[in-house]
Amino acid sequence: MKSVKIINKANPSFQIKSKVCNDFYSSFRGFMFTRAIDDFFGLLFINKQESRIDTSIHMLFMNFDLTVLWLDRSFKIIDKVLARKWRLAYIPSRPVQYVLEIHPNRYQDFSIGDCLEIINEP
Repeated sequence: MKSVKIINKANPSFQIKSKVCNDFYSSFRGFMFTRAIDDFFGLLFINKQESRIDTSIHMLFMNFDLTVLWLDRSFKIIDKVLARKWRLAYIPSRPVQYVLEIHPNRYQDFSIGDCLEIINEP
């Protein structure tokens, strides 16, 4: 799985390391059955096109809550939610192409309208 660094252009000193989920298995599994995650780690899910349904998430089999950010094709945050464990579904308000799942403590670090920069890591 490829790794990327995610920078919020509104606060460039703040960075998240993320794994990219762009195949069926990694997208299906996500953080399910994971016990805990680091405060500055996340998963970036890549969809082939912008959609509401294809970028919806569920929180079944999750051991912790997540901050979920929905991004359009230019990496602008369109929607965000503090997703609670064991909830059936969360759907973005508008079609998006990317979903970023990060630690729940990071919810206040991002705002709707912020633009993110995605940098490939070696």
